[in-house]
Amino acid sequence: MARPVNDMVNRSPPRLDRVFRALADPTRRQILTRVARADCTVAELARPFAISAPAVSRHLKILEDAGILQRERAGKYHRFRLNPRPLTDVRATLEQLTSFWLERLDYLEAYLAKRSRTGTGKADG
Repeated sequence: MARPVNDMVNRSPPRLDRVFRALADPTRRQILTRVARADCTVAELARPFAISAPAVSRHLKILEDAGILQRERAGKYHRFRLNPRPLTDVRATLEQLTSFWLERLDYLEAYLAKRSRTGTGKADG
């Protein structure tokens, strides 16, 4: 049987929590989409956003702290590369949760079908 959902949620590693927090922001998701296509400098990543350079830097720092982005320094330029490993961990967690809830829904469906067949599903009156 699958691990209880409380254990999955309450015992998630702190790094996984940082990844979910990083992914919660739409600007950071857009940044990840761009970096997934090609490595980018800070200026390249900041260009499409109507926010300040320090705000972009804060978003990049959060993505780095979550381990999703890796920074490479080349002289005065910093390029960012996607690190897919934390996203693989997120996927595994979501698959566990999906499996848990699908199993629970299967049990509920079987229970309701049994009640329906035995006639005990009628409301008390």
